[in-house]
Amino acid sequence: MSTAPVHLARGGVSLVLAGAHGIPRIVHWGAPLGDLDDAALTALAAARRPGASRSSYDGPRTTGLVPDGTRGYSGTPALSGLRVGGTTRAVAPSLVAWDVRADGEASVSCTSTDDEAGWSVRVALSLDAAGLLHARTSVTNTADGDLHLSSVLTALPVGAHATELLDLTGRWCKERTPQRHPWVQGTHRRDARHGRTGHDATLVMVAGTPGFTFGTGEVWAVHTAWSGNHTHYAERTPEGECLVGGGELLDPGEVVLSPGETYDAPHVLGSWSGSGLDAMSHRFHAHLRAVTPRSRTERPVIANSWEAVYFDHSLDRIAELADAAASVGVERFVLDDGWFLGRRDDTAGLGDWTVDPEVWPQGLGPLVDHVTGRGMEFGLWVEPEMVNLDSETARRHPERVLRGRSAVPPEWRQQQVLDLQDQGAYDDLRAALLALLDELDVAYLKWDHNRDLTDAVHDGRPAVHGQTRAFYRLLDELRSAHPALEVESCSSGGARVDAEVLSRTDRIWPSDTIDALERQHLQRWTSLLVPPELMGSHVGGPTAHTTGRTHSLRYRAATALLHWFGIEWDMSRLDEATLAELRAWIELHKRVRPLIGTGTLVHPDHPDPAVVVTGIVAEDRSEAWYVVATVAATSTQHPAPLRLTGLDPDRRYRLTEEMPRGPVGADLTGTWSVDGAELSGRVLATSGIALPVLDPEEARVLRLVAVG
Repeated sequence: MSTAPVHLARGGVSLVLAGAHGIPRIVHWGAPLGDLDDAALTALAAARRPGASRSSYDGPRTTGLVPDGTRGYSGTPALSGLRVGGTTRAVAPSLVAWDVRADGEASVSCTSTDDEAGWSVRVALSLDAAGLLHARTSVTNTADGDLHLSSVLTALPVGAHATELLDLTGRWCKERTPQRHPWVQGTHRRDARHGRTGHDATLVMVAGTPGFTFGTGEVWAVHTAWSGNHTHYAERTPEGECLVGGGELLDPGEVVLSPGETYDAPHVLGSWSGSGLDAMSHRFHAHLRAVTPRSRTERPVIANSWEAVYFDHSLDRIAELADAAASVGVERFVLDDGWFLGRRDDTAGLGDWTVDPEVWPQGLGPLVDHVTGRGMEFGLWVEPEMVNLDSETARRHPERVLRGRSAVPPEWRQQQVLDLQDQGAYDDLRAALLALLDELDVAYLKWDHNRDLTDAVHDGRPAVHGQTRAFYRLLDELRSAHPALEVESCSSGGARVDAEVLSRTDRIWPSDTIDALERQHLQRWTSLLVPPELMGSHVGGPTAHTTGRTHSLRYRAATALLHWFGIEWDMSRLDEATLAELRAWIELHKRVRPLIGTGTLVHPDHPDPAVVVTGIVAEDRSEAWYVVATVAATSTQHPAPLRLTGLDPDRRYRLTEEMPRGPVGADLTGTWSVDGAELSGRVLATSGIALPVLDPEEARVLRLVAVG
């Protein structure tokens, strides 16, 4: 590498790349450094050069852009693999003599080739307009023989003063549960081996200064943008390196490069913030809003049939539900599972994507006409990557069931996985889906994926990588044929949530639970990556089907208010008073909706963990809405004051409570004392406002409008 350092600066973030002994390394990623000339950058690089210790290598050892075991890095090597055949002597590459080239205003590509090992490696780095770091590593086989890749990871250095880690875990119906701990020496690694992103996927690996919150502390985060097996890790070595990184998890033989072939690892996205998790997430949100189709438009209110009728399908029954949905202001009606051949329960039919004539003797056309005739769009549930053994597809083509041995993998929801790398299976599936989309006026597919990939093998090789690529290809081809089609990524709830799938879909289903209490938590933590308008949030029945908890309509509706609002409830059985209340909440959502896809999501910190606050602030900070919800009994009878973040400190705001049917709750005054008050953004953020007395599992909605 040339000795001149490279400074990428954009979106309030700086990254400085400098060379030492022909090896580039990131000497700074984080806070903006201002305008630095070459002399200043050279001085910075020199000031960050390590020394040499006793009982170690005979000279300074630096961790380069690609942590490299051949040069003495004692942690996780970024690259590993094995050559089969050929005449090279070395196994792992030793990367020196890098070629570093500017690719644009704030991007650089670094390439090095080790002829002795037969590897050529390229690392591309760029900062987008929001300051999000995009990093990608590519490997090319430059020698004879096949190169079997074991791992291709991308690692980024963070400040040594980041001594606390946050990641997320979970399970079905309790996705994105936070866990925090000190960042000590060693490797903290979160592998996801589900064949899909996973209910327990961390989404982000965050390192930060001790005690960081949504609004305070310096934090660094990485996200691996991949929908198959993947990893995130944080590594602190005894030598002093502090790295966070990620990549695809590869099984032996899964990716084999013939001479001249290239493997592009998933993008690793990195976000830095000097003011807590909210500012960190805003960089991710800006990226997803830029790449996700139509995400900045106002999202239609959805009604989904699943928890209303399950498999109880008939034209009269579903039309009755659609009529009730239209009457309360729903704009898109989705027919869920149960419409296709042989699908009377969840044991049969997957793979046979034709309308069941026994249930729908005239096809779905009359229902689509009825729905669109009521002024709504029509959506349809599909689960294209799965197959039931009790299906015509499996009976005709048992070889299309994805498996590694003669026995099929364990059943999961009575289903197996369709091998999308089998060209016949792919072609038939693509044709069946296109036939539906060509025949029916379908605006939206709810695309489900209800099991892990187990013993996934194609042609004698591990198949998750190829299955994931085939899924991407199928989505791309369907959307190319039907550009207006919108797709929801659902995977038994929130098991396929990542930036790569969101570059091809319009919304994620964060969890199969619509219990409002659980949703308060999981929506909050899912938003570390996903902006609110891409996150479906539905009002279910009073008693949640997944937990048995019972909540008021105002709590359920307030929980969904600031996200992509939907309903999953048998509205055809509601009385007029309940329908009127639901209609009022939908009207309230439509008032907020213009801000949701363009505004800034904030989570004002509150000292009582029983109080969860979610806010949307308009892009020009002229208006803001906050939902204050309790998830337990408050620790004090009078909750601590709430400090509202995200506002313009120099503008004055008028505060009003916005609740259909008026204020309701534990406060005997019947009102919220802030109603009608006018205060500056600075006062609201520093002194705060009194909260009313709040019951457990109660919610209140506050609107602020700039008046000066």
